[in-house]
Amino acid sequence: MNNEAPAPARTRGRPRGNPPTRESIVSAARALFLERGYRRTTLRAVAGAAGVDPALIAYHFGSKKGLFADVMQFQCANALTVDHVLGGDPTTLPERLIDAVTGLWEDADFLALTAQGDEAAEVIREYLERELLARLVEFLGGQDATARATAVTTILGGLIYTRYLNPLPTPAALTPSEARHVLVPALRAALTPRPRTASPRADGRLGARSSA
Repeated sequence: MNNEAPAPARTRGRPRGNPPTRESIVSAARALFLERGYRRTTLRAVAGAAGVDPALIAYHFGSKKGLFADVMQFQCANALTVDHVLGGDPTTLPERLIDAVTGLWEDADFLALTAQGDEAAEVIREYLERELLARLVEFLGGQDATARATAVTTILGGLIYTRYLNPLPTPAALTPSEARHVLVPALRAALTPRPRTASPRADGRLGARSSA
């Protein structure tokens, strides 16, 4: 008679993975992207630098493009969605948003990553739409949250593209403090809740309607 306990059933699907392993891959990839550039960095080299099997990179990130996106979005997320930016005194949120953007883009390593072709531009577009805009909508709340968040993201995206990605002489010549001085009033206006306006009802009377 076999008295051995039955072997535990194997969990279906992919293993959950180890967060430190993922972080070590991102760290190694960031260093290699900065040293060699996107084109000359191979997944095998990243795996060797991180001390992991190359198959783990495919599991966690899907491809080199996915890994590069994670590297850049990690830095974006640290700069733009940490609690000290969206938290704190609401009256100084415009200043914190501008400081976060200029602080991120004045970083020499981040600028080097953004210069690495279409992959970088695509990551930035996706981050502004899927992360920053969505986070702002949730943070602002209310019926006009999407309109306000869209206005804020448009202003910040304009700052990024006209000062850093495709610089125009005047925005590029501004210091970070000057950029803050110029753009804070526009951000403050964008963040202000929209007043409800009166609209005619079928019976001819005025009814309240949100401007969003």
